[in-house]
Amino acid sequence: MNSDYTHETIIVLDFGSQYTQLIARRIRELGVFSAILPFNTSLELLKKDKIKGIILSGGPASVYSENAPRLNHKLFELNIPVLGICYGLQLIIDMLNGKVAAAEKREYGKAILSISTDCPLFREMSSNSVVWMSHGDKVINPGSSFQTVASTKNSKYAAVRHTVKPIYGIQFHPEVEHTMEGKKLLENFCYSICGCQGDWSSGSFIEETIKNIRDRVDGEKVICALSGGVDSSVVAVLIDKAIGIHLHCIFVDTGLLRKDEAKKVESVFTDNFHLNLTCVDRKYLFMNKLKGIFDPEQKRKIIGHLFIDVFEEESRKLGQFKYLAQGTLYPDVIESVSVKGPSATIKSHHNVGGLPETMRFKLLEPLKELFKDEVRAVGKQLNIPDEIIQRHPFPGPGLAVRIPGEITAEKVKILQEADEIYITELKRHELYNKIWQAFAVLLPVQTVGVMGDTRTYEYVAALRAVTSSDGMTADWFEMPHDILALVSNRIINEVEGINRVVYDVSSKPPATIEWE
Repeated sequence: MNSDYTHETIIVLDFGSQYTQLIARRIRELGVFSAILPFNTSLELLKKDKIKGIILSGGPASVYSENAPRLNHKLFELNIPVLGICYGLQLIIDMLNGKVAAAEKREYGKAILSISTDCPLFREMSSNSVVWMSHGDKVINPGSSFQTVASTKNSKYAAVRHTVKPIYGIQFHPEVEHTMEGKKLLENFCYSICGCQGDWSSGSFIEETIKNIRDRVDGEKVICALSGGVDSSVVAVLIDKAIGIHLHCIFVDTGLLRKDEAKKVESVFTDNFHLNLTCVDRKYLFMNKLKGIFDPEQKRKIIGHLFIDVFEEESRKLGQFKYLAQGTLYPDVIESVSVKGPSATIKSHHNVGGLPETMRFKLLEPLKELFKDEVRAVGKQLNIPDEIIQRHPFPGPGLAVRIPGEITAEKVKILQEADEIYITELKRHELYNKIWQAFAVLLPVQTVGVMGDTRTYEYVAALRAVTSSDGMTADWFEMPHDILALVSNRIINEVEGINRVVYDVSSKPPATIEWE
């Protein structure tokens, strides 16, 4: 992971909290660059000039447990401001001669924070503020080096500060929306305590990245697999801005895409952006390979390997390329760093399948320091249409993971029509942008129905819609009943092959977002 920071940076040391990425995103929203590193990152890496502050995340461990993740004690001697959140607070207290123990009752949910002492962390905040708690342990004695700043009904030491050093600790989570003034608290830490100026924005990212791409590519040719999704679209336009005709994009129509996807992608990127784009129709090839295949993992592997074969074949026809551009994002980079402690949230990847190490390209990953919302902000500045920038995530294997069982051209067409109706109505009723991901699934189940005087025996469609910040966890979206009724009626009346519609009310975990 990159440690040569060019912007003022707040480091988030990860102790396994489900909110670790959210902390980093909140900091970036304030105009300050943030990076997530494992809790056991060496002190040498934390001594960089651009590092202005360190946040210790929450985590599932107890500081008094035998295998609890710890810090190098010398971190507290660097004179870099430190903010401990939840487990981070407890670890600071435990390591600096205080006492932490199991609480009589686990505290989870909203609490009223009463601020008792003037402190820069709470500057311009209410003396009584709603915060979000989630802990089973608590500080019972902060030690002589710490001053109590705020408390709640169940947490006497809900916020503390060191009497000499710039070390602060809070028991609640400022990064979640339920903490009403959490953003202000993080702003105070970044600006008032760490002295940040705020030099991070999508505009500065674009300018610097274009220069970096030009310097690195240095006249060589770049190939990019363009899917029409947010990430690959931003990558393609960004690199095109940097090197123009030295970029060539390939779009592969697998036959498993949304309705009219190939036409839309070709129109946007050739008419609007004039990219070098080759569109390849391989629908029949993919369908033939998927005949008789029912196992979801086998389907994914077939599609992934076939996609790579087609991509390599087409790239050879176009000449020699030194670089392969990919839409790798920051969460992918974080999750590739596996050490004891970092967030133990299960993320099911639905990308087309990792490109093999034997491929002859060097990787170009210009978005690897960005979160999804930042990618969208960059795309907006690059004038990519909202139709693409605000688009929900779409799995690499396409509709294959939304048709449990065998894939056929008939099933794909049925699902495309149902999904198109669903998404169109969500957009028409201004619900689409309130949802992280919405889609229809064609179930391998047929049920009896009646249409007019005719008995039918057709497929069931399941509608899915979830809210999420990053796709790692998700809650089902409480769809208005009148919209469900409208979508259901339209699908049953207009899509031949479906006579029943159901709505999925499962959260992740225990379910996944996609059905396969």
